[in-house]
Amino acid sequence: MPPLNKSELRKKILQQRQSFSSTEWQDKSNQICDRLKSYSLFTEAQTILAYFSYRQEPNLAPLFELNKTWGFPRCVKQSLVWHSWHPGAELKLGKYGILEPLETAPIIEPATADLILVPTVACDFGGYRLGYGGGFYDRLLSKETGVDIPAIGIVFDFAYGVQIATDPWDISLNFVCTETGLHNY
Repeated sequence: MPPLNKSELRKKILQQRQSFSSTEWQDKSNQICDRLKSYSLFTEAQTILAYFSYRQEPNLAPLFELNKTWGFPRCVKQSLVWHSWHPGAELKLGKYGILEPLETAPIIEPATADLILVPTVACDFGGYRLGYGGGFYDRLLSKETGVDIPAIGIVFDFAYGVQIATDPWDISLNFVCTETGLHNY
């Protein structure tokens, strides 16, 4: 059977993900956070680019209290602009309904970060991710940008290992973290 097209697969996975109870979602998210905290690449990183959970993505908020420099994106045209953020700092809703730091927050150049935690709708066994279709992370992680930092896709187990039709511009992640494992590519 051929894989679902990206749009169909995205819709199917998002429906499944949003069917989690809030307790199940937070429990699975906490397991992912615990797994990351036990991984040396994460513990040794000083500057980490992350995301604020949207549409019941794994919630990484428990990590944000750790003594790290955290960067979060703002969508500006077809790019992500990264800003420093710390718990308690003001946020606003961006154009896609995702929380973003204020544009006055200090900018972080992605190439200076030690690690990026990438929101992922689904991921295959080769480290290719399915996002929301905007291409923001593929553009960021492409070799043309000069950003060469380890990228960990964050996804729930049920959406890991699905068959994804890839395009030539799709970028494979270095790692994928689920609530039960960390996978290296």
